[in-house]
Amino acid sequence: MNDELLDELQWDPAGPVLVTGGYGTVGAELSRLIGAGGLPVLMTGRTPERGRDLAARLGAEVRAWDLASPAPFRAAVRAVVSAVNDPEDRVLRAAATAGVPQVDVTRWTARLQRAVTVAALTRTSAPVLLSSAWMGGVTSLVAAALARELGGAERVETAVRWDMADRAGADSVEFMDRLGIGFEVVEDGRRRLAAPLSGARTVRIGTEQMRVARIDTPEQYTLPLTLGTATAATRIGFSSPAATRMLLALRGTGFFRWGGGDRWTPARRALLHSPGDGGTARLRVDVAHAGATRTATVSDPAGQSHLTAVGGYLGLLRVLGADGAPAPEGVVFPEQHPDPAAALERLAAHGVLVDIERAGAAGRRGAAA
Repeated sequence: MNDELLDELQWDPAGPVLVTGGYGTVGAELSRLIGAGGLPVLMTGRTPERGRDLAARLGAEVRAWDLASPAPFRAAVRAVVSAVNDPEDRVLRAAATAGVPQVDVTRWTARLQRAVTVAALTRTSAPVLLSSAWMGGVTSLVAAALARELGGAERVETAVRWDMADRAGADSVEFMDRLGIGFEVVEDGRRRLAAPLSGARTVRIGTEQMRVARIDTPEQYTLPLTLGTATAATRIGFSSPAATRMLLALRGTGFFRWGGGDRWTPARRALLHSPGDGGTARLRVDVAHAGATRTATVSDPAGQSHLTAVGGYLGLLRVLGADGAPAPEGVVFPEQHPDPAAALERLAAHGVLVDIERAGAAGRRGAAA
């Protein structure tokens, strides 16, 4: 697909914020946050009729932009937030070419690595925030804040509790549906290949003891590059212990290797996609440096889609230079925030609870989950 000829964006400092997938599970949360922040919103997607009611409530515009269709898209916008998969980099190329600030919260590691190359080849100086670390970059912001306190981050370990009762969009499931593909990690300063759902262990996340195992997430790639982390590991477990046991058992049978093709896609995604009416997003980040440690537990009673959207919204403020610091230039990652402690305060302002354990004492930001 010659996507360079398809789409045309123009930078308009008085224009709306374009949210691709703006009426989806995460995109709708993002559109609400952006509208509540006083910015006009332009939502796009494959079937704009689905977004009419939300657009009417927000006073927003909704238009068709099907990233799988050759139909071109044109708009003048202030910034772009990508809340839907962009497999051909159409949104990325159009925004970078036009010098439009952009945030992307949808890319798994391999696609994030490709995005870095695409953005570099466009030679754009506009901000390109690749914020696909878990929950819209929230894990990386938290890790950066803890690292700032410690003076570094030799080791960053993240444990995620996936709430089976929560709402999860199709893109979230696609992000996780890579359980048969090995991925590169850094441990003790050395790179190696890790297998999905390997390295299982039991950790405390909030008040729960949970079995968690490794999953491929972008922060395991970026933190060694940005914070000099010698070990970066992200693991996931499910609110249903039976679901976690089943996935670990299936891994033991080799299902995710021989069942990795298109034929088995519905079966794999059915294992991961159990959309409910809502749940609580909860995760734990441990940072160690020079013999000292900090542990943060992050909870969002509004759920993982809301937490991801909050991460994306904080990213939007970052690329607009609207969070108290000048906007960055070129490609950046969420942990490169110039004041990550201030970012945690903004998380709290959106109802996200961050408990930080310092040398046995708990420091709390936010409202109780």
